[in-house]
Amino acid sequence: MEKIIENEKIKNDNSQMENPKTETPVKKVGYKKTLKKLLQFARPWYPLLIAVVVLALVGVALQLIVPNFVQDMVNYLLGGIMYLNNVPYSPDMPYWLPQPTPNFLELITRLGIIIAIIYGVAFVVGYIQQFVMAGVTAKVQKSLRKKLSQKINRLPLSYLDKQPMGDVLSRITNDVDSVTMTLNFTVSSMVSAATMMIGATVAMFIMEWRMALVAVGSSIFAFMLIAVVMSRSMKFFTAQQKEVGDVNALVEEYFTGHLAMKTNNGRKKANKSFDKLNNSLFANNWKGQAFAGLGMPMVMFMSTFAQIAVLIVGAVLAFGYDPTISFGTIIAFQIYVALFTNPLTELTQGAFETQSTVAAADRIFELLNAEEMEDESDLNAVSRDVVGDVVFENVKFGYDKEKVIIHNFSADIKAGSKVAIVGPTGAGKTTLVNLLMKFYDIDGGDIKIDGKSISKIRRGNVSNKFSMVLQDAWIFNGTVRENLLYNLKIDKKDEKDLIVRATKACGVYHFIKTLPNGFDTVLDENTSISDGQKQLLTIARAMIKDAPLLILDEATSSVDTRTEFIVKEAMDKLTEGRTSFVIAHRLSTIKNADMILVLKDGDIIEKGTHEGLLEQQGFYHELYNAQFAS
Repeated sequence: MEKIIENEKIKNDNSQMENPKTETPVKKVGYKKTLKKLLQFARPWYPLLIAVVVLALVGVALQLIVPNFVQDMVNYLLGGIMYLNNVPYSPDMPYWLPQPTPNFLELITRLGIIIAIIYGVAFVVGYIQQFVMAGVTAKVQKSLRKKLSQKINRLPLSYLDKQPMGDVLSRITNDVDSVTMTLNFTVSSMVSAATMMIGATVAMFIMEWRMALVAVGSSIFAFMLIAVVMSRSMKFFTAQQKEVGDVNALVEEYFTGHLAMKTNNGRKKANKSFDKLNNSLFANNWKGQAFAGLGMPMVMFMSTFAQIAVLIVGAVLAFGYDPTISFGTIIAFQIYVALFTNPLTELTQGAFETQSTVAAADRIFELLNAEEMEDESDLNAVSRDVVGDVVFENVKFGYDKEKVIIHNFSADIKAGSKVAIVGPTGAGKTTLVNLLMKFYDIDGGDIKIDGKSISKIRRGNVSNKFSMVLQDAWIFNGTVRENLLYNLKIDKKDEKDLIVRATKACGVYHFIKTLPNGFDTVLDENTSISDGQKQLLTIARAMIKDAPLLILDEATSSVDTRTEFIVKEAMDKLTEGRTSFVIAHRLSTIKNADMILVLKDGDIIEKGTHEGLLEQQGFYHELYNAQFAS
């Protein structure tokens, strides 16, 4: 998840240098392929899933034996009616009809108790089945989100730069929820439904094969229609899942830029863009649900048709062609038909829900299968004692391999130097720092720290040697202390002293002490804190880290003139003895830099001190005069 944070904060300072995010068209989802991947992902929980299947089989078996008892109950009831009406038993009567007996109520009661016990056991088995399935679902959900979080930290920034952040978050939240909800409510019911259909079919053929043919044959047509409808609806469910991500991305974009949108009176344009996406989502959602809605009426119609057909055929057979078929057989067969057709309703509903799940799973696996950063486990780690010599040797880089933006950059920076990087928008200032911290891999040349190529050093070890203050201050939901010590390993006995000294140096100590709980105040949406104060906290965080290399990317951009003077003094202290890279648009803040690199179109066009560059009457002179001309 930290990769998302980095991607949000480490942005290029211009539209030319950033690789713009592009919308991906709706692609066709391989239903069977994605479903196979989902089943493979669930392999660790196969024992529990097998237990669910076994429980489903037990529950189905219990329900399938009930119609036999119902058949006997009906026959006993007929015999009882004969007894109450003093109808004598005759050999000419159907053989299945029991002799009139005065204890028919006792027999019926006994069968009723047996049926009640069977249904009670079936209820317990069904509850255990759902309980086990809920556990599997929760574990799959947890594992999916964990793998997605780990995956994001292994993805290069170049991938995340091309993806709307709202869409990535939608895959972690909405798509995972869609998959696991279907697993919980559909898989177990579909297993039971499929088992019930097979069991009911076998039981019907055992009881009476001709009536079974009528019941099964009348349902085949429904299966054919459902298959056609499913083939047409899949594309709408796929588009729906993608557009949910697009809507989330748009909402996230407008919320983060809400102030700029209102300032530029862009509400109508924002509403128009949202309405366009929302209408498209509505259309695909409506079409998908409309197709899915066709399944239920078709199944209900075929279920009713099958029951009527079985009733007619059974009556004809019982009273005309086959006197061995009892009235109880017809009643029991009606129960079997219901047990056969009702699962068809569940299977139909589950099939359409599975389409939405497969579309969501495909988006999840697309992210999980994205190309990762190269494995660096075999690379060396940076030694703890870094001096701070930095060398750029003919560095070449482009976000797009066919469009190079840094052509042949070279610079030799001695340890402890304060290097300012200036240039017009699009010159490559922030890109250069991103390459230095190994957020991107260079396409040519080399970058060395203390004579060691960073290509031979692990990314985490490279970035750990830098303290960085970005133009956009990042403060997370937590206490002031937690924000200042974010991911830093500080000795407890030195913690308080370090925090106090750093916050006083940045001029933010007094503000913190005015908060309700001081350093233990939780910074959230209810805490009033300005952008400038957030920036000062991030500067204090960099001071506490005390890394040998320092990057300041317009670190004073959010503070006022008086605070800028305080921060500048603090920065001067912070840069002492450290190799510092200062990206600045305010040229007044870099007059005391040991070296100023003037970038234009990805190359160094001038290099020197502030006074020396002004004397050259070159590009830096033009930039400086453009800012300070009266």
